[in-house]
This record gives sequence, C-alpha cells and structure tokens, in this order.
Amino acid sequence: MEDILVRTLHFLGIFTLVSALVAEHLLISKQMDLKTFKKLVTVDGIYGLGAVMTLTGGLLLWFVVGKPQEFYTANWVFHFKVTLFAVIGILSLFPTYYFLRNRKATAEFIEIPSYIVVILRVELALLVIMPFLATSMARGVGSF
Repeated sequence: MEDILVRTLHFLGIFTLVSALVAEHLLISKQMDLKTFKKLVTVDGIYGLGAVMTLTGGLLLWFVVGKPQEFYTANWVFHFKVTLFAVIGILSLFPTYYFLRNRKATAEFIEIPSYIVVILRVELALLVIMPFLATSMARGVGSF
C-alpha cells in the first residue's frame, strides 16, 4: 500500500507541476495587468508545490519503497533524469524570484522581461524529455 501511495504522490506532483507550468506559459505576456500578474504569482506557487511533491515522491521511491535502490543508482538514464529535473528547478528560480519580488507592485501594469518568458519555454521543452527518460529507465535502458 505504501508503494501505491508514494507513486500516487509522485504522479500528482508531476501533473501539478506540468499543469501549473503550462498555465504560467498561457498567462504570461510582456505586459500584464496587476490582476493577471497576481494570478501568475499564485500559479507559480502551485508549480513549486508540484515540484516539492514530485521530488518527495521520487526520493521516497528511490530510497524507501519501490524497486531496490540499486536499480536507480546504477542507471545512467536515471541520473540524467534527476540532473534534468535539477536544471529545470534551478531555471525556475529566476521567474519565481522575479514574481515574488514584484508581487506587491501597485502599478496598473507589470512589464515582464523577455528572459522570464524564454526560461518558462525552456522549462516546458525540457519537461517534454522527462517521460521518455522515465519510460526508458523503467524498461531497463541505462543499467550499468
């Protein structure tokens, strides 16, 4: 039962993370009214929650339940997937920092730097690779 609960947490985290990132991408524009910007800040918080749920579920699967720890540790595809997740997480710090820094703005419109939009798009592009890596790993690809 623990395995099922942890996998469910992991999948719910993934779904939350991806849907929030897509929502951010759909909401963001170069110039945003204050109401929409506040929604964007909230969605970014949900994105962070999804990342924490995904990471927690993943670590529990790696070290506590599921397949033996060696299955993951001795697989280069898994290491690539974890590294990719870390890169996405690091990239997400830039938009999050910008959103938090400007969340109490009172101006009618907020200017969004173009690098924030680019980072969100890069995160989405990198996330597309993750299911391929997960499926490959589950099929035994990458075992040393």
